[in-house]
Amino acid sequence: MSARANPWVLSAPALVVYATFLVVPMALVFLISFFNFQFYGGMQVTFTWKNYFEIFSDGYYYEIYARTFGVAAAVTVACLVLGTAEAYVLSRMANPWKGLFLMVVLGPLLISVVVRTLGWALLFGSTGLINKALIGIGLISTPVDLMYSNLGVGIALTHVLVPFMVISVWASLQRINPATEAAALSLGASQFTVIRRVIVPQVMPGILSGAIMVFAMAASSFATPAIIGGRRLKNVATAAYDEFLNTLNWPLGAALAVVLLLATVVVLLSANRIIERKYGAVFNQAGG
Repeated sequence: MSARANPWVLSAPALVVYATFLVVPMALVFLISFFNFQFYGGMQVTFTWKNYFEIFSDGYYYEIYARTFGVAAAVTVACLVLGTAEAYVLSRMANPWKGLFLMVVLGPLLISVVVRTLGWALLFGSTGLINKALIGIGLISTPVDLMYSNLGVGIALTHVLVPFMVISVWASLQRINPATEAAALSLGASQFTVIRRVIVPQVMPGILSGAIMVFAMAASSFATPAIIGGRRLKNVATAAYDEFLNTLNWPLGAALAVVLLLATVVVLLSANRIIERKYGAVFNQAGG
């Protein structure tokens, strides 16, 4: 066996699993999106663009996609700010506090997303802890409606996804030479300037990878928007779910999923191109 073929042979089992559980289902969803659907006749294996035409000609779906990507962008920004700050503080902690607080940050990943979201639903209720506390200290006189709102969905998603940003940025911070920060401080730079001009550019690969993960998961999330947003604030995932299981219109549900996937890929590739162009030297160094 040649040395060139060895990597392919060794990775063959992983490639088979990848193709079986990801590529094949996605290909089937893409294929079904071109089928026809009749209310009384069910799904018909005939090629048609009707499902995509319905999505791009109906303002209802524009609203759903705008809500999905708007909330995903807001959650990404919130996770970027909170996650980067948390990772920086963690990287400056001494043992054993570093390991302890890292477990505190990553601990929620051990709990089901549904359980965590239901916890937020209890907090967001009109008689929940948040409204009771705000009324108790006199900031509001009537309960704030956080349930079934974009703000509530964004808060819950940020809590669910911020650990992924912390992991990504923290890994990048471990590769920074502490001498660079000390040198900048010795030359008279303020701590804020050091973070902005020295630390942030060097951890930009971690910030970008974390933002990609957070945005993709926020845009495709189902459980949190379904519980907190309810029926009034549908996103693409919940709309596709309704088409698949409630109306049984599989072709339209598949088309919604395909458009979501393509739009997400376009957004992520565009952001990746812009950031890599600005911080090209850092990415080349990280790649090398």
